[in-house]
Amino acid sequence: MQSALKPLAAAVLLTCATDAAIADDGPFSQFVVFGDSLSDAGNFPDLQSPTLGGNPTGGLRFTNRTGPTYGAGEYIGEVGMQRLASMLGLQSLPSTPLLPAVLTGDPDGTNYAVGGYRTDQILDSITLDSTVSAGGSTRTRPGYLVENPRVDSNALYYLNGGGNDIFQLGTNPVTMADAAGNLVAGVAALQAADARYIIVSDLPDVGTTPLGATAGPGGAATLNFLSDQFNAALAEQLQAQGGNYVLVNNRLLLAEVRADLAAFGFDPNVAQTAVCFDPSSSTSPCLPDPTYSLGGTAPDPNRLLFNDAVHPTTAVHQISADYLYSIISAPWEVSLLPEMGRSALRAHLQQLDNELSARRGDRQAVGAWRTFVQGGYNRPEYDGYGGGGGGGDGSGLSLSLGVTQRLSETWLAGVSLGLAENSLELGRNDSEYDMRSYLATAFARYEHQRLFADFSLSAGYLDYHDLKRTFALGISERTEKGDTEGTLWAAAAKAGFNLMQPGDQLQVGPFVGASYQKVEVDGYSEQGERSTALSYDDQELDSLRLSLGLFGDYALSERTRLFGEVAREVEREDEDRRDLRMSLNSVSGNSFELPGAVPTGDQMRFSVGLTHRLTPGLALRANYHYRGNDNRDHGVGLSLAWDL
Repeated sequence: MQSALKPLAAAVLLTCATDAAIADDGPFSQFVVFGDSLSDAGNFPDLQSPTLGGNPTGGLRFTNRTGPTYGAGEYIGEVGMQRLASMLGLQSLPSTPLLPAVLTGDPDGTNYAVGGYRTDQILDSITLDSTVSAGGSTRTRPGYLVENPRVDSNALYYLNGGGNDIFQLGTNPVTMADAAGNLVAGVAALQAADARYIIVSDLPDVGTTPLGATAGPGGAATLNFLSDQFNAALAEQLQAQGGNYVLVNNRLLLAEVRADLAAFGFDPNVAQTAVCFDPSSSTSPCLPDPTYSLGGTAPDPNRLLFNDAVHPTTAVHQISADYLYSIISAPWEVSLLPEMGRSALRAHLQQLDNELSARRGDRQAVGAWRTFVQGGYNRPEYDGYGGGGGGGDGSGLSLSLGVTQRLSETWLAGVSLGLAENSLELGRNDSEYDMRSYLATAFARYEHQRLFADFSLSAGYLDYHDLKRTFALGISERTEKGDTEGTLWAAAAKAGFNLMQPGDQLQVGPFVGASYQKVEVDGYSEQGERSTALSYDDQELDSLRLSLGLFGDYALSERTRLFGEVAREVEREDEDRRDLRMSLNSVSGNSFELPGAVPTGDQMRFSVGLTHRLTPGLALRANYHYRGNDNRDHGVGLSLAWDL
């Protein structure tokens, strides 16, 4: 039997690994969880399942069942950590399940959270061992750092705990400072093993629960007082220890939910912190609601906050998962603000390049002036983030006005001023970021027989005037708003050689180019101090790109010409994903770094245009351009040029 199961287990592991590799387009390689029942992904057998001790969808979890009758054998809803993992394109399987893998089809995973764990046991699951016991069965697995002395620095780590230290004070006396210190020691151990991204949850008010309601006003106040002590000690000790960690404000989040129950789908006419969905729960019984609880007139866990006396329903778990995802994905969205500025600059320079390309067969007289006006539309597209994060699409409407003078037979000089309205729509819930750009470029062209060379110097001001980061919180949606500003400058040069004779109907030849662009965006804070509001540090984007390409020009008639070019651009600056430093407005003393977007790297680009001379001194041009790899940019333009 064992020999037959080995190939099956290997196949399952391979399939899981392959699926994770396919799904994961985010920055994290895996998701590792330490905690208690709020994060337990199913270490205990589900004894109410019709299958021997469990079912293929996982073991026991401390939330409600989700079948049509919410009865024995039906699926138990996923906890927030499982839902968050799915949103990130990862997995959160239990690490030490009592249920054998042969029954579940799942290998041991990276979720070390176990229902009932105190913070000292959570620390042990990191540094010593993880033990699960139920029904006379016990299984122990070495702690995470015992098996992984040097961790994957691209993994995401999550820790929660503290509730069971309060509930078990009678049998396991501990101060809240010592309990918090256990979590802090776990963070320190992970940091020492090279963990870069660690999320730590504070402790929600354990007295503001159905358990607290049955304990009476004094009992509930005591439970909340202990929660206060734990959270204060946790924040103080983490701050003293330092390092990169995110202390999230789940306590405030749940207070916001309770303050606006209807918006999140919960019945505001129910005493939500006094009743639960499963009043006869074996883990923590409580008072029923006559309508929405099991046995009520219309059972529905999504209308209640609590499944039992202390554990939330799946609806609350979804809100918690969405909350964490909103923080984790925020730097991907906000780190694209410099890319917005670069996209506006590229569109501006592309239009200018098209204008100069169109003039190869339409030279103005020495000393003469020519002006041009250009209108354009470009649509950049950005890669998604984590497990189908939605990607993003931008748009830009631009208007430029320029003037040139022929200084000599070989030199042309000019200035172009550009104004553009740019927008980005990003992520799962279509966040909207708007920017107005003001750009100025001084340029010159050298032409001698078959040789030409273009030079430009650009500067600009970026007004990010309407930044709306939008995300889900359960069935609700929330938007955090802010604004900021930025600047940019750039220098570029391009040289080409015409392989054909000057004046031939077909002109074609190679060119090389180089451009340096620098975009700076000031840090800013989203408005207010809700649990989801964030502040961001300054950002800087540097780009040095080299290009090699081929240009062409074909005279369709005496007055009409077709022109274009194709090139490969190579990015010489760092193309690795960049971290963005940020902080939660509601959590003082904690700033942290999380991964942002991957800068746009090497790209292919091409452009094609048509110019038609309406009169000897008036010409109309139209063009299309494209550049792309994972991030793409399409654009069209129309311009009119006339001699002064």
